[in-house]
Amino acid sequence: MKRYISMICLALCALAVMAGETPKQGFGLHIGYAQPTLRLNSPNTSYPKDSLMNVTKLHGLKVGLVYDGSIYKGFGTSLGINYTFATSKTDWNSMSTFSTYPESRSQYMYHQMEVFVDWQYKFEIAKETYLMLYSGPTIQYGFVFRQNDQQRMDQSGTLTKEEETNRYGKDHPNTDLRQLNVTWGVGAGFQYKRYFLRGGYDFGLINPYKNQQFVNTTTGATIDRNTRGRLDQWEIKIGMYLWYN
Repeated sequence: MKRYISMICLALCALAVMAGETPKQGFGLHIGYAQPTLRLNSPNTSYPKDSLMNVTKLHGLKVGLVYDGSIYKGFGTSLGINYTFATSKTDWNSMSTFSTYPESRSQYMYHQMEVFVDWQYKFEIAKETYLMLYSGPTIQYGFVFRQNDQQRMDQSGTLTKEEETNRYGKDHPNTDLRQLNVTWGVGAGFQYKRYFLRGGYDFGLINPYKNQQFVNTTTGATIDRNTRGRLDQWEIKIGMYLWYN
């Protein structure tokens, strides 16, 4: 991975030299907030099938390394590697139409690595001060996605049932998810000398379901519209360039 990133950086520098520009480069780190958002048409028939209504929002931390290089005037690129850790839990919901209890809820834990390549344009608004717009692809690989389903019978909070599921596993072929995801992001940012702030939204491009046809175990019918979706992501990052030239 490091070899490929180095080759890309060298190629960008070569383009800048050919264009008669002295390339500006920076290498640094960033940290920020991430909100992976899983939008699904669930095989559960209680959800509408005409829109992605089953939404799971996770909240977490993103840290990473970034290389920033100019190509020509304000046009350039930003690329790097990120790690994301996120969790979430639903509210307690009644499992009965006649009484409050029993109740159930779900808790989630998510770990992911990603490589991003953004094409960007910087507008210099003052000396060493820039506004930027960027867009580009991100390749994500999730290595942990756990769902913990819990039930309780009364307000004491004592759990009567708890079941943990690996969403990347093979135990539930109608609901298991892919570990690989590709997104396309758009965003904006601000930079002052070595310090920067960037934020944007990534749109998922790959159907996250491993099995893209829901198989009704009772009738044997397959309906592909029940297993569609995407994994999006909000993010905002602050960082600094440890080396900037």
